[in-house]
Amino acid sequence: THTHTLSHYHTHTHTRTHTLTLFVCCWTVQIRMIFQGVVRSSLKVGKTLSVSRSMAALTMETMNQSVISARYEVRGAIPILAEQIEKELKAGSDKYPFDRVVHANIGNPQALKQIPIRYFREVLSLLELDDELNDPMKVKKFREVFNDDVVDRALAYYRLPARIGAYSGSTGLSLVRDEIATFIERRDGDGVKANPDNIILTSGASEGIALLLEAIIANPTVGIMIPVPQYPLYSATITLNNGHAVDYYLDEESGWSTSLDELQRSIDHARNEGVNVRSLVVINPGNPTGQTLTHHAIEETIDFCAKNNLLIIADEVYQANVYNDDFPFHSFRKVLNSMPEYKDKVELASFHSLSKGMVGECGRRGGYMELVNIDPDVLVQLNKRVSISLCSNVGSQVMMGMLCDPPKETDGSYEMLNLQINTIKASLKRRANKLSNAFNSWEGMDCQEPQGAMYLFPRVYIPKKAVEAAEAQHLEPDMLYCMDLLKETGLCVVPGCGFGQKEGTYHFRCTILPPEEELDEIMSSVKEFHHRWMAKYAD
Repeated sequence: THTHTLSHYHTHTHTRTHTLTLFVCCWTVQIRMIFQGVVRSSLKVGKTLSVSRSMAALTMETMNQSVISARYEVRGAIPILAEQIEKELKAGSDKYPFDRVVHANIGNPQALKQIPIRYFREVLSLLELDDELNDPMKVKKFREVFNDDVVDRALAYYRLPARIGAYSGSTGLSLVRDEIATFIERRDGDGVKANPDNIILTSGASEGIALLLEAIIANPTVGIMIPVPQYPLYSATITLNNGHAVDYYLDEESGWSTSLDELQRSIDHARNEGVNVRSLVVINPGNPTGQTLTHHAIEETIDFCAKNNLLIIADEVYQANVYNDDFPFHSFRKVLNSMPEYKDKVELASFHSLSKGMVGECGRRGGYMELVNIDPDVLVQLNKRVSISLCSNVGSQVMMGMLCDPPKETDGSYEMLNLQINTIKASLKRRANKLSNAFNSWEGMDCQEPQGAMYLFPRVYIPKKAVEAAEAQHLEPDMLYCMDLLKETGLCVVPGCGFGQKEGTYHFRCTILPPEEELDEIMSSVKEFHHRWMAKYAD
């Protein structure tokens, strides 16, 4: 059973040792913490715990073992420890050399003081009032408070009718799907035609990705090609569905690029092992690595997928987060449309989200997927599957529509919205460059130039003594580094082992989201820690 579980993560034999360490990474600490919590609880409730467990139908032994095997370290052991430290600090503890925890482990902009986009919130605030929008006198009053385009937008949704406290159709509001289709056509140009009937609104891009992977993984022989490093949503969801994660490695030295040779090596090995590879995942811009694919690289990927009969899963949630003009964002939809031999043949699922970009409305859980060249009968089944969850959050659907169809230059809200977006983007770019420059200036660390997304993935050259110390504690070396970093500075990041990495290399993922005015203080503390930690374990 254990060997079978590990095979979900990797299919090539030369990484089996790495697979085991990825499986163990952070898990020992989590088990230890969970066990301690259970012991504390049992001391409070006495015999109740043992009696209830003896009668339980659901236990660790009887539950779905794929749930136990799935890993999502973005909210794993270190964030759990960070939450515990926060509780201690709020209770007045003075045992830490800091007074707050900075959560740089997850792309959660508004939790790190990013200001919400005013226009979106104003439209939603009117929709919350519901039937007051049906009262002409009250609408007149609203126009005294808000710009006309805000009130007009709220009325347009209200008259659909869109009631944000009621279910919508399972695939989402028709007007919003129309707005998204228009956005895709405007973004990609060159004759791209988007069909609203092929767009499904979801509770964040993650829900759509999970739904699609569930549909693709028809049996345990099915494999999904995923980049390494990768966002662990993919490895976790593949594990939950009893599929095979087929790793292809990104090349760190060339800016985390993808090579055709590596794609071919990966799929050949998987197929030689009996894996039925059905799909390839591309994250563009990259998470956790921050690279942005060139037009040519996307063409090569599409050609590879066409020749190998693979459905492309294009995770494009960071498409607005591009900071290097030399590496603009190109959607897979646009590039596919420019390839006559494949435009009507290659299957493509593209994803976008409210959570990223300059909007950062993570808690809204809004997103969409567009399905291109998918069998119509399969679309019917996917729509049925979506209907089981009834619909995504209707307020988030409306906000997704506003993201895709923002105010025009002639609208009263345009100037403020444009100012907010440009201010946030410029600040994110400065923060990305400041963090990257700092990491690259420290001995024992280097970081690829940031091109997009919300993260940096610096490599730490961990000394041999630190590796040995980590092994003695049954930890991955970068896990030890990140745990000590949290305990000594209050900065919460995620070790590279949570995303996958080449054997013998160590990294951590850090968001670029901490407030700009706090970065110097944070980085000064981290710099001191890094040099102190490296000296402690120097060979």
